[in-house]
This record gives sequence, C-alpha cells and structure tokens, in this order.
Amino acid sequence: MSAPLGSDGSPDAALSAGLERDLLARVVTAQRAWRSPGVSVGVVRDGRLVWSAHVGSARLGSQPVAATDDTQFMIGSVTKTFTALAVMSLRDEGLLSLDDTLETYVPGTRHARVPLRQMLAHASGLQREPVGNIWESLVAPEREEFLAGVEQAEQVLPAHHAFHYSNLAYGLLGQVVERVTGRDWEHVVRERVLEPLGMSRTGLTPAGDRALGYQVDPYAGTASEEPLFTLNATAPLGGLWSTVADMSRYAAYVASPDDRVVRPETVEEMCRPIIMTDVDGWSGAYGLGFGMGRRGDRVYVGHGGAMPGFLTGLRVRRKEGVGAIVLANATSGALTLGLATDLVEAVVDAEPSLAAAWVPETEQPALAELLGLWWSEGSPITYFVRDGELWSRLVDDEPLSETRYAAEGSDRFRAVAGRERGEVLEVVRAGDGSVDKLYFATYAVTRAPLAFADLQG
Repeated sequence: MSAPLGSDGSPDAALSAGLERDLLARVVTAQRAWRSPGVSVGVVRDGRLVWSAHVGSARLGSQPVAATDDTQFMIGSVTKTFTALAVMSLRDEGLLSLDDTLETYVPGTRHARVPLRQMLAHASGLQREPVGNIWESLVAPEREEFLAGVEQAEQVLPAHHAFHYSNLAYGLLGQVVERVTGRDWEHVVRERVLEPLGMSRTGLTPAGDRALGYQVDPYAGTASEEPLFTLNATAPLGGLWSTVADMSRYAAYVASPDDRVVRPETVEEMCRPIIMTDVDGWSGAYGLGFGMGRRGDRVYVGHGGAMPGFLTGLRVRRKEGVGAIVLANATSGALTLGLATDLVEAVVDAEPSLAAAWVPETEQPALAELLGLWWSEGSPITYFVRDGELWSRLVDDEPLSETRYAAEGSDRFRAVAGRERGEVLEVVRAGDGSVDKLYFATYAVTRAPLAFADLQG
C-alpha cells in the first residue's frame, strides 16, 4: 500500500485508516472470489494516487513475485481511450474533423461513408473484429494485411441502429492517426498523451518488471501461463501495457483535465453519451472513446479491458475527482470494472468532498438590472450572480434547471453551461434605457407572468 507525499514531504490527501481497511477487504475478497493470481489496484483523489494495494502474485513459480505500483500489466481495450485522445488532439489542432469519413484517409474503401465520430462511439455498425481468427491464432495482421481485411469486413448493422462494439473500428482509427501525422500510432500516443502525463511505464513493449498473464482452470484451480499477444497493426484497439502508478496519473487527468493533452472541454465532450449501451435499463452509454456507467444518481466514466491473461477496469467519478484502476493477471472471471466502480463509490460515500465556504459576491453593476424574478412561458425564471457570473434557474434546488451565461458584448449573453447551452440571451431596452424584457433562445422573458396572447400586442 502507498500514499503520495506532498511537496513538503508530508502525506498528501491520504485516506483514513478505516477506509483503507475497507478498500483492502474489498480487494482481497475479489481476488479470492475471482481466483485471479494477482490483483493490483490504485485509488486517485484530487489528482493524486492516495492508496494502492497488491494482493496475490504478479508472477507465479517456486518463488512468487508480488506486484508493485510500477509492475506492468496489459490493459487491453482501455487502450482505446488513448487512441481516442490522439484523434481528439488532432481534431483540436484542426488536422481532422470527426465528421470526416473513412474515404478521406483510406481512399477507395468499401466503408468510405463511415464517419470518424461513429467509429469512436461504436455506432458505425462495423463488424466487431478484424478479419481472421486472431483470437485463436494470437497472430495479428501487419498494416497491409489489416487494410486488405477491411475490404472483406462487413457493416453488420446500420449506423446508429444500436451500440455495436467494434475492435475493427479502433484499428481503423489507428490508421487514421498514422495517415494524418505520418508517424506510427505508438509514437503519436507517446508524444501526445503518455509523455505529457508522465506515463513513462506505458507502451506497447513491456520492459523489466511485468506481470505474467494466466488462465485458471475453473475446476482444478490450477494456473497456466498465457502466451504474449503482440497486436501489430491492431494495437490501437488494445495493445498497451501500463502500471498502477501510470494509470493513476491517467485517471487523475480524466477526472480533472488541463491543456497537457487536449482542452478540458474536449474531455467533457468525450465523456458525454452518444449512444446507449443498455437500452432497457439506461445504465450504460458510450461517448467518444469513453464508456459511462450509472449507479443510482451517479455516472462513472472509464473503460474495461481484456487480453489473454489480463483484465482491467478504469472508473472515474469526475464530479468528486475520484478514480480507481484495477489490474488482474487472469484471462477470465475478474470483474475489474465493477470493482473499480465499487472502490470509487466507497471513497465518495465514506469521505465526500467538501465544498468551499460561501463568501459574499462582489457587486456586478452591469448585471444589476437583470437580477431577480422573471417569467417565460407562464413559468418563473430567476436570474442571479454566482462566482461573479450571470446564472438563471427555473426551479429552486434543481441543478439541471440552471444555466450559466457569458457576456458577448453589450446586452448580449451566451449560455455556456447547463440548460439550453449555446443559446443567446438578448436584453431589450425601453426608450429611457431601462431593461424592458429579455429574449432567451427567442422566447420572451418578462417581469410579469404573461400569456402568449398578452405578447401579441
């Protein structure tokens, strides 16, 4: 177990002893129930790895070796989030558009009309796997063979008909990255994502201290070592190795992004649902490279990963800045994504983050005439100041009814967060210069409750 040190050498944001014991009990229980040779976990809060644990063995044998925070595990499809970030960083630079179709980068392909956005969200309907039985042979194609196989692949569902997970699509996104940059996918990911985040132990080739992957016989309970699987041209769909320490840096970035990789608003965009993964229960969705899972009123973002001998779960609760990574060196049986969610939930429930104390606002003379109670469509709408900015609220104590505005010039504001984001708030003044009424998204907003008929005059 470990806790980080602050700049003065003191423990930083450590969890309470009781919570640490609860987390450890969950990990031990999971490792035994899963019968995984080893389980390694890390918990992040407020940008730091605040707790980690390693139960069982990273390498079996006459002298089993325990994992550390720097032991490498194959993270499987969590790699897709790195591929997506590489694509989005190129988008932010104007080097591609998510509405570009595959034809732009793979000319003449039979899947020419498929947009990048659909491939990122598993909404393209492209078949699940690259052509060939790579999960039997564990021999992945090189670039030319992969692209030749694309022309034999099917679009098995209409676009946006349903969520349909596609490793093939992410292999293609890797090719897009290479063709836009003229560099190998790994080089681009390392330069644009790994190095900015200090993830020096993450890459396609494990080095030094790495875990071995195992399959455990479901009846005998014996463990046999799985072969290494080098993904070649299909690496963008699941080929990275990483560690608890590195993935904790990654979870911290997802929880509270800055400009090191992409713009913070780009991460927000990636973590918004595009397609539901659970139509009946509405408990899961997928965005641009990140999956979302809902428990109660909370939504967690992240991704799971599976490779021969390895299972991974990454979960982040962005609102509270808490994340967890779970790594298991087992082919099957380890519910890593569920445990990662359990760990985040336990931290949020046991030690909820505390809001800053309220302090009085500085006077905002330019906003004074807009504040107070207004009416629109027969319903009240309140305009008020929070943190120096103009906000409105439809219903008291209902955050989803709130909107934040930014000034765009004299008597014009833009909704930049919350309800009706993107719409314009226009101030209309009477002949004497006083505020007469407002228009928000073209709806009249007045000081008195008026019927639509009253507005006709």
